[in-house]
Amino acid sequence: MKRTFLFFLLIPVIFISCEQTFVPGDPLPSWNDGDTKQSIINYVEKVSDKNSDSYIEPVDRIATFDNDGTLWTEQPTYFQFYFVVDRLRKLAEMNPDIANDTLVRALLDQGHEAIFTFSGEGITRVIVMASTGMNTDEYADIVEEWISTTKHPETGMYFTDMIYQPMLELLQYLRDNEFKTFIVSGGGIEFMRPWTMETYGIPTHQVIGSTMAIEWEMTDDGPVLNRMPEMSFFNDKTNKPIAINRCIGKKPVFAAGNSDGDLAMLQWSYSNALPSFQLYVHHTDAEREWAYDRDSHIGRLDKGLDVAAENGWTVVDMKSDWKVIWPEE
Repeated sequence: MKRTFLFFLLIPVIFISCEQTFVPGDPLPSWNDGDTKQSIINYVEKVSDKNSDSYIEPVDRIATFDNDGTLWTEQPTYFQFYFVVDRLRKLAEMNPDIANDTLVRALLDQGHEAIFTFSGEGITRVIVMASTGMNTDEYADIVEEWISTTKHPETGMYFTDMIYQPMLELLQYLRDNEFKTFIVSGGGIEFMRPWTMETYGIPTHQVIGSTMAIEWEMTDDGPVLNRMPEMSFFNDKTNKPIAINRCIGKKPVFAAGNSDGDLAMLQWSYSNALPSFQLYVHHTDAEREWAYDRDSHIGRLDKGLDVAAENGWTVVDMKSDWKVIWPEE
């Protein structure tokens, strides 16, 4: 009897202990409790409450997210660069003359690391070579086939599995509260569109990125849009607010990034007359992902850290703020 009685006394204790780890109704279960998580929840709750002085009409609840390093991993190189190298290898197999190009030869011999020795013009040139000579539908099919079959060379994971579970929860939490979520990335817009809906729940018309020149052609099978061999817009740094203005027409009230390339977007959001929220993802976890910031060759976060501190923006410490990194965890 005494043992039975003691067992039932322990049940509430066990239940309370579990409650501290798995809180029913928690909108951000992969985030550790703390100031970062609470600041996000406090903001969303106050701007969604019609009785709050900070209430924002749903039509103005625009949230913009960088992709590389903010929604998925970007180390040791941007995932689109892996695609470029793989695509150039296939093109060289079909047409060996392509390998005579000095930059292509370097990529074929040295892999993606060679791209960091190229000038900005050189990087653009190999991206153009790998991404033109086809129409937009053909390119989408190539990207979709690549993203569904290719794995990251260091982790052995599919690229779309190397997305951040805490950020997936944040995207959904915002949408549950009538925010419209956009990707605003330096990556190619047509490289992202084939998989963003399935991966992030973000439809193609809410993806903003760098663009190639496009040309209309009427063929025997009907009209097509051909990808031309030149970049028409590079969506990075101060070009991000320009693209947001052009494609959305409203300043975001919520903006998230991870590098100095996103700083202008966060500053644009910060200038909104409506209550706004700026979030930086700081990569601090070398064990579970990568640790880098001010001196990184990819996703450098230098000036952005200083501006965030000056303005009181929220900076996510990946190591301490996130329980898990990727969905499989």
